[in-house]
Amino acid sequence: MSQTPGPVTATVVLVESNESPADLQLLSSYHTNRIGDPQDLVKLAEQIQKADQFVQANACNRLTVIGEQIRYLQEQAHKVLEEAKRDAELHHIACNVVKKPGNIYYLYRRETGQKYFSILSPKEWGSSCPHEVLGTYKLQHDMSWTPYKEIEKRNSEISIIDKFLTQQQALPQCGEPNFQGLTQ
Repeated sequence: MSQTPGPVTATVVLVESNESPADLQLLSSYHTNRIGDPQDLVKLAEQIQKADQFVQANACNRLTVIGEQIRYLQEQAHKVLEEAKRDAELHHIACNVVKKPGNIYYLYRRETGQKYFSILSPKEWGSSCPHEVLGTYKLQHDMSWTPYKEIEKRNSEISIIDKFLTQQQALPQCGEPNFQGLTQ
């Protein structure tokens, strides 16, 4: 449902003529005050109209990019809230050991419905695993939980951040960030 824009009119504003600018008499004001070819006014109007279209198109493009960034940030905020909710729920799961960052914990559910964390993996239980396995998580040092399938990705992200931080500390002060070597 797009609307066809109506005719665009451009107003041409010419510079005021002055035969003695700054109180100086010009020898010839022909080049500054001449009434040129009437087509010049048409060309000026076309140029202004084209410039208006470009300005509007540029503004629309930039606003589109901002809109995409807003949607991305909204998605990220939603993801952060979901992860925070999951992390809070996992911290309240029953566990008979003190949870230590950096360790992997296995989530089980008893027949009664109670969920609990264990340090014993389903492999360690073998065929005598007494309860349903719900998942495997690593407790990070920031006290967030990483699902097993995302541990390798998360470890590489942390490694890149650590590398960045150690390289930045070893560098002299400079006005620009240094990302050299982050992916090597």
